Amino acid sequence: MLTRDFDYELPQELIAQEPIAPRDASRLLVVRRATGELEHRRFRDIVEYLRAGDVLVVNETRVIPARIQARKVPSGGKVELLLLSKRGDRRWEALVKGRRANVGQRLALQRRDGTLGVEGTVLAVTMSGGRLIEFEEPVEAHLAYVGVVPLPPYIHKPLDDVERYQTVYARREGSVAAPTAGLHFTPELIRRTQEMGVEWVRVWLHIGLDTFRPVHEERVENHVIHSEYCQLSNEAAERINRAKAEGRRIIAVGTTSVRVLESAAQGEEDQVQPFDGATELFIYPGYRFRVVDALITNFHLPRSSLLMLVAAFAGRELILHAYEEAIRQRYRFYSFGDSMLIL
Repeated sequence: MLTRDFDYELPQELIAQEPIAPRDASRLLVVRRATGELEHRRFRDIVEYLRAGDVLVVNETRVIPARIQARKVPSGGKVELLLLSKRGDRRWEALVKGRRANVGQRLALQRRDGTLGVEGTVLAVTMSGGRLIEFEEPVEAHLAYVGVVPLPPYIHKPLDDVERYQTVYARREGSVAAPTAGLHFTPELIRRTQEMGVEWVRVWLHIGLDTFRPVHEERVENHVIHSEYCQLSNEAAERINRAKAEGRRIIAVGTTSVRVLESAAQGEEDQVQPFDGATELFIYPGYRFRVVDALITNFHLPRSSLLMLVAAFAGRELILHAYEEAIRQRYRFYSFGDSMLIL
């Protein structure tokens, strides 16, 4: 399977540079897998496609202030760090932008007032081209003073309210990017779904490197996905398995929720088991879904592993057709863009 088969042309002006207000006013493209039918709605209309007993599975991860300015010690040279994933109590994998940071290099994090704070040491170069850095103490307590929330590189307009790059249910800190399919939900819309009998189940996956990197290999099968830490609790597993046994739909809110669910369902039976650890599950066409019955998702970058996951769920031809129609109808794309409901 060729990576170029997941390419498409997007006019630059369709890349959303700011979130819409209110959140649920975004557009919703409804895609019916059985018939190929497409419907154009608003996200708040999603209640018309839900029914009592449905289970919405959401990723409650929260974006951390992961973009940090730092200085080399003792030279004072400037570098920028993007924390990607925690690798221990005091260790993080990070992307480093600036003059080379070799193994053994000391780095001092720079506070927003320009003063220097906690220091760290580059321990190794990672397989993804990042750096493994060990800090003098857990760095999380310092992020509020040294870091800013990183926006994707295709967003060039500063964000007035950083909470708009968080879901309203985000509470577990650890991601470097938002699970954007959930950005469309408002507290009022959540309440409406619950009142109609829709069940909400929370999982989490801390989003890391692959959010920022397209697939570069010529063949999809040769791509190695970056591991991301996730958890599905005992209670969540019980509720999901009970719903499956009763014939109720499991609707994943976002590709990250899909990866958690399917990572927890790799046994012989199509049930989930409690899961707490790193996942390297790479879903592309040919994958057999064990848990997910429907998917809420945003529009993804060309040649990305996220687009491949969506194509695996709905079929490559149907998804590319839906994208063509979304472009023709001037939908807004990517993190702050519009959404799809795939049934």
